[in-house]
Amino acid sequence: MTAPHGLRAIPTDDRAWLMAALGDALAGGAPVLPVPAGTDPDAVARLQEAELPAGTALVVRTSGSSGVPKAVALEASALRASADATHERFGGPGRWLVSLPAHLISGIQMLIRSEIAGLPPVFVDGPFDPGALLAAAETMEAERRYVSLVPVQLSRLLDLADEDRDAADALARFDAVLVGGQSVSLALRRRAHERGVALRRSYGMTETAGGCVYDGVEIGDTRVRIRAGEVQLAGPSLALGYVGDPALTAERFLTETDRAGRPVRWYRTGDAGELLGGMLTVTGRLDRVIISGGVNVSLDEIERVARELPGWSTAVALAVPDPEWGERAGLVVETEPGALPFAEVRAALRERLGAAAAPLWATETDAIPRLAGGKPDLAALTAWIGRVRDSFRQARGGGSADPATRRSPNDEENA
Repeated sequence: MTAPHGLRAIPTDDRAWLMAALGDALAGGAPVLPVPAGTDPDAVARLQEAELPAGTALVVRTSGSSGVPKAVALEASALRASADATHERFGGPGRWLVSLPAHLISGIQMLIRSEIAGLPPVFVDGPFDPGALLAAAETMEAERRYVSLVPVQLSRLLDLADEDRDAADALARFDAVLVGGQSVSLALRRRAHERGVALRRSYGMTETAGGCVYDGVEIGDTRVRIRAGEVQLAGPSLALGYVGDPALTAERFLTETDRAGRPVRWYRTGDAGELLGGMLTVTGRLDRVIISGGVNVSLDEIERVARELPGWSTAVALAVPDPEWGERAGLVVETEPGALPFAEVRAALRERLGAAAAPLWATETDAIPRLAGGKPDLAALTAWIGRVRDSFRQARGGGSADPATRRSPNDEENA
């Protein structure tokens, strides 16, 4: 799977090879493409045949929740800048516990930081198990210990900590628990604080070599600005662009001249946000705004409010067509005992965000489908809800297509 003079495709399950290849790439060697098991070999071959931007050290395939595949090219200096800024913010290099996929930037950056620090990472294998992760943490021999997680993993660790004092102590012994991939709810942050967890909230993406804003504040030489409501980022950790897609690169990466006459390169994140007192607050995706009854409604804002309510921490908001309103929001949530009734959730959302934001229905599922990085798989959820609505339409002879509130997914087959 290795091109002799070009992009090296390295299986992520061969950790020794991957770590060696990353070290070589950081030192100016051949660029690396981390490849998880099951990757289409034709897609790998196409990337190996593609012309890479000059200076590429790492190529990361990413699709995000949209499902549209992209390949991001990063140079060694960007990877180093990101790793150095993280360790500077945390008070120095440390040993990383790796439980995130090594083909995603969140997982790769733990390997990069480990390589730069000269401290081998510790890996946790298999499906996420909070007990196994904390057991592995206890084997880490280093002055400083770090771990990077997604919110659902942190939530499960806190659940275990609530039941097991030893687990709570082990979690609190991390010098930093970096959590990114999606927003961290206020309720989850409070739980972490109560357990003495050194939580650090990360914001960033593959195009910025990972997290570049921690707890709302830029790290290293990162710069943040808001233009037309969009969060835009600049700094030494920006990617070179998208492999084989110059049009998308030109659309998302802008070069402007600052007041001193120097060119500054900015990345358009597509996220909505605001700067208050120098701190960044990301309010959602710009493409996750619907028009309902003539009113702009943020699906991400609906999720944020819903997730603060008892039993609704996993809520995902989706848009569905509506003959009267144009579009309405619906909620999908994982089944949780003792959850607040949907009617009360709907009333709370109406009160906080207005009538147009009140969801029309909510549907339960045992487990929300997620992408490798932990984000909800919006494409899969949308397809599933479409099938639920079709089954209702057929069962009711072409009438209402709205799922019943807090419906079981098993009802789809019986509708």
